[in-house]
Order: sequence, then structure tokens, then C-alpha cells
Amino acid sequence: MADDYAINGERVTLNVDTIRALWSKTYNTAGKPDWAHIFPYYHEDIRFQDSVQRVDGKADFTAMCNRLTRRCQQLNMEILSVAKADDGFFLQWIMVMIFKKSPSTPVYGCTKLTIDSNGMIVEQRDYYDLWGDIFNGIPGFRRMYRKFMKRFFG
Repeated sequence: MADDYAINGERVTLNVDTIRALWSKTYNTAGKPDWAHIFPYYHEDIRFQDSVQRVDGKADFTAMCNRLTRRCQQLNMEILSVAKADDGFFLQWIMVMIFKKSPSTPVYGCTKLTIDSNGMIVEQRDYYDLWGDIFNGIPGFRRMYRKFMKRFFG
């Protein structure tokens, strides 16, 4: 089966349940995230893209994850749902980033994982409204931002 491959000698099947379990383990409820257990699932030529950046290659992807870990005092993620797609999986989530000098910031989003014929993640695309979610947490600024968005984007 294309979604099966060995990690540390153990046969692992990427399915809705294992994706949920692996990603839920990544973001704990007390402290910094740890991606070490999911990095082996990523292809060496992984392409990651979100609202802020695009990263090509596993070394740069790993470095990006490590930077996020250093910047956040704490990072939590609640996996709301996982669904199988023809070429991978969709995850819906709420991520809460806690920085030293700002309030907790919930970010609502979705991730599309594309799996190749060998069962490796070759592309990850994260979708979220970073600025809208951050600005919602800043009293006074929230109203100004929403007024701007409504005026220029409908």
C-alpha cells in the first residue's frame, strides 16, 4: 500500500487515525512543540507553504520548525478534524501561540498534506488568516482592521 512505510523498523500506516495521533503528539499542552517524531515522514524535497513563507527541502523545513519553537514560549494545537483526500490528508486545527510579551493568540486553520507514491509527505500547505486572528486579540485594533477589510475586500 502506498501509505505504508517503515519508521525505525516499525511498519506505520498513514491514515486518518495515525495522522491525528502523530500531529496531536507534536503540540503538547505544556511547553514547546516537538516535531522529531514526524520529520521522518517528510520527503527530502518537501515543499512547505503558508501565509507567510515558502520553504523547499527538508533541511530548511526542519530549520523553520525549530525557529518557531524558539520564538514561542508555548505552542499548542487542537486537531479538530482529519480527512482523507485522493492524494493525502486535510487537517483542521486551532493553534494557540504564546509569546513572552503578548497575549495568547488563537489561529484557526487547515493543513493539506500531499503524499507521494512512496508514502512520504512531499507537500504541506497551511491555510490561515494570521493577521485577522492576531488582530482580533488586540482591543481597539480589531475594529479598525475589520473595518479596513470590509471596505477594501467586501
